[in-house]
Amino acid sequence: MSLTTLTALSPLDGRYAAKLSVLRPIMSEHGYMHRRVQVEMAWFMALSDAGFAEFKPLTVGARAYLLGLVKNFSEADCAAIKEFEKTTNHDVKAVEYWIKSKFEARPELEKATEFVHFACTSEDINNTSHALQLRSGRDQVVLPALDRIILKLREMAHLHAGVPMLSRTHGQTASPTTVGKELANVVVRLQTAVERIAGVKIMAKMNGAVGNYNAHLAAWPDFDWEAFSKNVVETPEPMGLGLTFQPYSIQIEPHDYMAELFDAVARANTILIDLSRDIWGYVSLGYFKQRLKAGEIGSSTMPHKVNPIDFENAEGNLGLANALLKHLSEKLPISRWQRDLTDSTVLRNIGVALGYAALAYSSLLTGLNKLELNEAALAEDLDAAWEVLAEPIQTVMRRYGVQGAYEKLKEVTRGQTVTAADLHGLIRSLEIPDAEKERLLAMTPGSYTGKATELARRV
Repeated sequence: MSLTTLTALSPLDGRYAAKLSVLRPIMSEHGYMHRRVQVEMAWFMALSDAGFAEFKPLTVGARAYLLGLVKNFSEADCAAIKEFEKTTNHDVKAVEYWIKSKFEARPELEKATEFVHFACTSEDINNTSHALQLRSGRDQVVLPALDRIILKLREMAHLHAGVPMLSRTHGQTASPTTVGKELANVVVRLQTAVERIAGVKIMAKMNGAVGNYNAHLAAWPDFDWEAFSKNVVETPEPMGLGLTFQPYSIQIEPHDYMAELFDAVARANTILIDLSRDIWGYVSLGYFKQRLKAGEIGSSTMPHKVNPIDFENAEGNLGLANALLKHLSEKLPISRWQRDLTDSTVLRNIGVALGYAALAYSSLLTGLNKLELNEAALAEDLDAAWEVLAEPIQTVMRRYGVQGAYEKLKEVTRGQTVTAADLHGLIRSLEIPDAEKERLLAMTPGSYTGKATELARRV
């Protein structure tokens, strides 16, 4: 059976493949190989500038050629590396051999072939490559997608800032809010989550087999290899990697920054699960309607249905993403002694975790763009919930020293159907200033929204 979108084992490469076209070049094995070539080239060129008599500085033409290998890296190049791997059974060594093959018939480079992968352990190349992948995945896919959701939610918060809505704490009628304020709450939470994702320093180490520069110092004992490695890691691309240097490690970079990043993404995802479930509920209550799409079917047997599938898809895929992200953040910082291989296979699933997240972000944004507010349903709900005004009435009573204010309102309203007339009769009987009576009499469930409108417009 040939591999197609119909035969792919993962829905990310099957049913949803088209939606992940931006992530695939970054987080696929092709993306991983590409970054490995980039790291090897950066290290090789830096070695030529280190001042070693045995490796003279490369010419401008040679540097341009090497940078071209990175810039123009193709699927055919990746396939060629995989051919080397059939013999080596080692993917990093296959990259080294492929690079050396590209030096053939170029005397300047052929003379320096042994400086490819010089003093490096595989993890010097792998951890830096994963770091480059993660930085691109975060900056080019995750953060832009979350920014688009924040932008849409802010737009909706401002548009509906003054539209009153009945709150439902514990699923029961509660003090009114506005649609915009409830969306603004999510905007603020997401902004904080995004700041934490963006603030994680993407780290990398290049310090040899157990983190002590053993091989490096065996070759040149008097050279400052730590400063050299730091320079390669932190010098901006393309001559360096533009990452944050990790000075202490075992054979592998400790992966603590990865755990921090994955936890931060998972936190944003949890906020969006909360949002997806709330909107699902509001659609169920009729607060929101969904724009119809010609030809779309909601049920194979119930023709009337317009299901909130985008929010359901978002919730489900966010859950899958978080399951993987949480495993990654718990597992990756743990390695037996100086190295075990349990991280290697797990790291190959970073793209899967981010893929489910990216898919969810897309579904959620699609759903938000379909929503239409049903103000009539909101108003009807509010008009049937006069009991929520028990709160302001008893609070004003307490201000003026009316004894047992809370208890009196509880007796009149708890578990009972309350009408405007019931409350107005009670208000008129209160021993409070007439101006306060008039203010309470003018109040409706729809007008009792506090600072909600102001807060919604502020985000």
